[in-house]
Amino acid sequence: MRRWLTRLRVPLGFGLATVVLWLADPLWPTWTLGLLVAACGEAVRVWAAGHLEKSREVTRSGPYRYIRHPLYFGSTLIAIGVAIAARHLVVAAIIGVYIGLTISAARRSEEAHLREKFGDAYDAYVEKRAEPMARRFSVERARRNREHHTVAGLVAGFIALALKLAN
Repeated sequence: MRRWLTRLRVPLGFGLATVVLWLADPLWPTWTLGLLVAACGEAVRVWAAGHLEKSREVTRSGPYRYIRHPLYFGSTLIAIGVAIAARHLVVAAIIGVYIGLTISAARRSEEAHLREKFGDAYDAYVEKRAEPMARRFSVERARRNREHHTVAGLVAGFIALALKLAN
């Protein structure tokens, strides 16, 4: 089940986004507040993606100095922002279940992979024994990590909610 959820979290997310948009009942104040919360989540994700060297190392710079899974933290903030913007209890429940299941499954899979690939280096990071890295944020690194896809999805989603609100 964990592997299935991890692999299908993006396609499931697109399907649920359709349901969320259909059920959403936004108002401009909730849309604005939701956008602000989601934008904070995306800022965390961009910051993390600009430091991350996937499967090459245990990254310990940028937000990885403070939190083990900043991409998932950012995604959770984005989801909270969408729930606020949508202003619908069922939408909030759907988003909560989706994020709870998929992020948990992805986190466990990722941790198993990192522990298998990096062994004690990953354990040292988890146990806060590893020294932080001195690395600057890189827009090119964020692009290589395809964070622009998440930015585009976030923008498209909030435009769709605004269009629903305007009609």
